Amino acid sequence: MKFEYQQLISQNQSIDELELQSFEMSIYLLKLRIGNEQGMLYNGNELMRFNSTQQVREAFADIDVLQAVMVHDSSYDEMIGNPAKTGASLKLPFSLQQPL
Repeated sequence: MKFEYQQLISQNQSIDELELQSFEMSIYLLKLRIGNEQGMLYNGNELMRFNSTQQVREAFADIDVLQAVMVHDSSYDEMIGNPAKTGASLKLPFSLQQPL
């Protein structure tokens, strides 16, 4: 499923889960779950990409999000010559509130 950012804004739709996927600590993509549907967030025909967590907070300031998490896959093991991990990604709660 593909979620269009402008449609979410215009329909004022509530999001059940927002999953912020972190890549190299400066590239963020969003996976959303609304009801039984889940998919990535798009801006037009392209994946919507964020360069900071603050950009995500600003983009979703006026949208009702029930739960938000950040997922980060570390490539540390591969970088030091160990086999790639087969375990789960690091999944942490993420606050959409503006930091003080």
